[in-house]
Amino acid sequence: MAAGFFTVGATPVPVPVPVPETADTPATPLAGVIPAPASARPGGSPYRITHDTRIQVNGTPEVRRIGQYLAEILRPSTGYPLPVTDRQGAGIRLRLAPGDTTLGQEGYRLDSGRSGVILTARAPAGLFHGVQTLRQLLPAAVEKDSAQPGPWLVAGGTIEDVPRYGWRGAMLDVSRHFFTVDQVKRYVDQLALYKFNKLHLHLSDDQGWRIAVDSWPRLTTYGGSTQVGGGPGGFYTKADYKEIVRYAASRHLEVVPEIDLPGHTNAALASYAELNCDGVAPPLYTGTEVGFSSLCVDKEVTYDFVDDVVRELAALTPGRYLHIGGDEAHSTSHEDYVTFMDRVQPIVERYGKTVIGWHQLTGATPARGALAQYWGLDSTSAEEKARVAAAARNGTGVVLSPADRIYLDMKYDKDTPLGLDWAGYVDVRRSYDWDPGDYLEGVPAAAVRGVEAPLWTETIVTSADVEYMAFPRLPGVAELGWSPVSAHGWEGYRVRLAAQGARWEALGIGYFRSPQVPWGAR
Repeated sequence: MAAGFFTVGATPVPVPVPVPETADTPATPLAGVIPAPASARPGGSPYRITHDTRIQVNGTPEVRRIGQYLAEILRPSTGYPLPVTDRQGAGIRLRLAPGDTTLGQEGYRLDSGRSGVILTARAPAGLFHGVQTLRQLLPAAVEKDSAQPGPWLVAGGTIEDVPRYGWRGAMLDVSRHFFTVDQVKRYVDQLALYKFNKLHLHLSDDQGWRIAVDSWPRLTTYGGSTQVGGGPGGFYTKADYKEIVRYAASRHLEVVPEIDLPGHTNAALASYAELNCDGVAPPLYTGTEVGFSSLCVDKEVTYDFVDDVVRELAALTPGRYLHIGGDEAHSTSHEDYVTFMDRVQPIVERYGKTVIGWHQLTGATPARGALAQYWGLDSTSAEEKARVAAAARNGTGVVLSPADRIYLDMKYDKDTPLGLDWAGYVDVRRSYDWDPGDYLEGVPAAAVRGVEAPLWTETIVTSADVEYMAFPRLPGVAELGWSPVSAHGWEGYRVRLAAQGARWEALGIGYFRSPQVPWGAR
């Protein structure tokens, strides 16, 4: 295809010649996006993006970066130059309003009319989230990397939008199977489209240790050398990890690293004999059983090890949280588990991080300000649920990840070729149709910090596998975390979800065509 040129500074940039527009089609309704906005008031004429449209920014570096990000999404498909500029004029305007406390740190307002679109936010994260809404208001073809016919219409009216919860996370297990930096970045971009703000990386487990620790180098050179099924494994250098953190931050996601302790530690135990109570290193493990490994709680070297790992990882991680696991420690007695957590939680605090652990942490005494990530089922014992509720009433925040609702590695149905079924089948409706605010009896609504969708990778090997299991369930988790409960409703949601299929196809995302969703014809 022929290309024209426009100039950014002194640099000519090629742009595809726009494809002639087809007949006008109705603009996507303001309320037709995922997550559903807190408030959407339609009205007035739509705005049409044209060759003359500019993306106006207020000159701050972060706002300019968001403007460039938007331009890079829109230029290939529209074929328009879309210069990012400080100059005023008709177009798309990104503006910060630090004094607008109603929008919080992540909210935004979108005003659209014949003369342009104005995105307003108190903080850059809000502008970035507003850009994701703007993307979804445009036709799905806007996501393609070649020139497409328009028109490029944004419905007229106003959206005012703030998230329900401050924790809207997704976890990727890179220990069972290793995923490269570029694969993680691809998932980050998919999360960003639906306004997720936490990327939880499960960096260690029985099958592999994935983050370099200078003071214990065999963790990666030996402990990271395999994965489920005996493949080559892999690990992130410190530079790799910093790049993931940087890229996630550019999409306004905070990385939450997890080192699972004291169980799920065979990769570490195999790497260093002295971490074992009997001083004998076990062989590397490539299976999928759980609960058989444990650090030696009685040895002082265990806490030297944890201190070194936490210190080095905390120094690499600008975010607030460090996840210490704590689940399925079946080879650790309750007494030893409590002793271990009493020793380890202060180490996390010493290096400036806030503890988060799986909800078994509530069987010990969670540190002040700690979060418990609940992954239980409807069938989890009343006693276990009561411990979580008691901790929540005592000040421990709760992040909800019920396995039989939002574990993305659970099969959709009996015929799903990937995934597991120990928590049952999790179809698209089941993953969406519940309310985090009243899910756990006895947990005060104020203690719920949000939701997180884990994706464990016993059977997940490629990015295509990740996408097949995440889509279409992932957007529903995003809506549970962002939208007010009044906006939830399966019948309306499934229609909005169906419209996302064309967008995923434009982005090259393979997804499960659930029979519960009225997908359009391909």
